[in-house]
Amino acid sequence: MRLRTRGTDRSAAMARFVAAAWPALAPTGVSWLGFYVAAPNAPESERLVLAARAPKPACSPIGLHGACGRCLRSGEPLVVHDVAELGANYIACDPRDRSELVVPCLDADGRAWAVLDLDSHEIGAFGSADATALADALHQAGLT
Repeated sequence: MRLRTRGTDRSAAMARFVAAAWPALAPTGVSWLGFYVAAPNAPESERLVLAARAPKPACSPIGLHGACGRCLRSGEPLVVHDVAELGANYIACDPRDRSELVVPCLDADGRAWAVLDLDSHEIGAFGSADATALADALHQAGLT
């Protein structure tokens, strides 16, 4: 059975997801994971606000020009093999990060209301299978 989440329930579900995922993903080379939630009434440069994350805070708020914003707008997972390829469109919260995976959290109408962002210090750390597995995990957690 899938748990439906809304409002503050989403915040709790994101916190539970991070608490469960971080210990499993950190040993695999993930350097950071967290959620960015859409703030639809904010200026475009501040449209995504950091929510649950591990192991440390990150940039917040951020704009829609980066990988997280691209994923939010498209509603599709985004695998970034090498963040250097993003050029000026990369938001570097940790200069050691070399690759990124962003997976949208979709509402019942298929609109992204948040994204799950993972970073790694290794180039090519993520692939499409990782995106699929995380999308499934978000679904099981009631976040999409």
